[in-house]
Amino acid sequence: MNILFLHQNFPAQFRHLASTLAKDPQNTVVFGTTRKNGSIAGVNKVIYQPTRQPHPDVHYYVRPLESAVLEGQAVYRVASQLKERHKFEPDIVYAHSGWGPGLFMKDLFPNSQYLCFFEWFYHAHGSDTDFDPAFPCNEETEAKLRIRNAPILIDLYSCDRGLTPTHWQQQQFPPEYHNKLTVCHDGIDTNFFRPKSDAKLVIKPTDPIACPSPLDLSEVDEIVTYVARGMEPYRGFPQFMEVVEQLQQNRPQCHVVIVGEDRVAYGSPRKDGKTYREHMLEQLDLDLTRIHFTGHLSYKQYLIVLQASSVHVYLTYPFVLSWSMLEALSTGCVVVGSKTQPVEEVIQDGVNGILVDFFDTKAITEKVNNVLDHPEQMQMMRERARQTIVENYNLDDLLKTHLAWMQGQ
Repeated sequence: MNILFLHQNFPAQFRHLASTLAKDPQNTVVFGTTRKNGSIAGVNKVIYQPTRQPHPDVHYYVRPLESAVLEGQAVYRVASQLKERHKFEPDIVYAHSGWGPGLFMKDLFPNSQYLCFFEWFYHAHGSDTDFDPAFPCNEETEAKLRIRNAPILIDLYSCDRGLTPTHWQQQQFPPEYHNKLTVCHDGIDTNFFRPKSDAKLVIKPTDPIACPSPLDLSEVDEIVTYVARGMEPYRGFPQFMEVVEQLQQNRPQCHVVIVGEDRVAYGSPRKDGKTYREHMLEQLDLDLTRIHFTGHLSYKQYLIVLQASSVHVYLTYPFVLSWSMLEALSTGCVVVGSKTQPVEEVIQDGVNGILVDFFDTKAITEKVNNVLDHPEQMQMMRERARQTIVENYNLDDLLKTHLAWMQGQ
C-alpha cells in the first residue's frame, strides 16, 4: 500500500501511524511537510515550501485562505513530481486539515482515498473565541472566523472520511458533515507515561535561557506542575500565575515547575510587545526561587516532572484538548482542571480528577491546597486517573482502531 501523509509539522499526530505503517515492507510511506528536522525509519520525507507569503494587499480576512492555497499549491507541485518522476500513486492521502496541504489532492490523485485529520472548526460564539471577557469578540472577529473556515469546509466536502480526536471537537463541525467524522484520539503511550512512586525531580533542561542550571527538587515534598506549549491565556497561564502567588503566601515549602516556552501558541500576543510571562512576573509578588521555568523538555525529562508532581494544574479555554492533560492522567497525576467542555469529557469531578471554574483563582488555589494537605487521600484518584487513560486512550488500542479506519474497515 502507498500512503502519503501531509502535515506542516513533522511528525505531529501522524507519528505512530507513519512509524507503524513503515515497518511493513509492503508499504511505501511518504510524508510531505515543511519541517526539515526529524526522521522516522522507513518513512520517505519530502519537503514542500510555499513560493511566497500571502500578499499584503489581500484583504486581511482572506489572508489565511490565501496562505492555505499557497500551501496546497506547494504540495501539489511536490506530489506531481512524485507521481511523474517516481511513479508514486498513493492508495491513501492523509492530510491535516486547516492549513491547506491537501486542498488539491483529489485533483491530482482522483483514485486515491482522501482522508483528513480535523482538529478544529472556528466559531465566534459558544466555544473559545468569546469565552474570556478580557478578550471580547467583535464583528471583525466574527467575519474573519467565518472566512477562516473556508479551507476546512473544502476538505470536509472533498474528503472520503474524516477523523477528529474528541467528541467535543467533533461537535464544533457543521452537523451535516458529522456522518463523515469518526472520533478517535491519536492515543497516549501508557507504557511510557506511567507512575513511579519514588520519583525524584532531578533534570538538566537543554534550554539555557529558560533554565541555565540543572534542576534538583529531590528534597521537595510539594511540587505543583503546569505544562503547555506556550504561556498564554488560552491555557490559563495568567490565572495559574495568580494561583502561584496565593500558594506561595501560605506554603513556604511549595515549589512550582512550569514546562513550556515563553511564547503564544494559541491566540494573540500582547499588544504591548511583552510576553505573558513577563507581564505576570511584573504584576505579581512572587518568590522566583521557588518557580522553575524549564523551557521545552525532552520526553524523558518531561516524564520525570509528571512522575514527581504532587498536583498538576491544567486550564484551558473550550478549545482543543492538550495531550499533556491526558499524559498527566496516565502518569497518575492528581489533575486540577478547568470546568470546560474538553476537560469535562475526560475528567469526572472527584473521581479521576478535580474540576474548578477557569477564572476562579481562589477556588483553584483551595483545590490545590487540599490536594497538598491530603496526599494519602489522593491515591485512589491517581489510580482512577491512570485507569481512565488505559481504558479509553491507550495508544496500542487506538492505533489499531486508527489503522483500521484508514483502510476503510
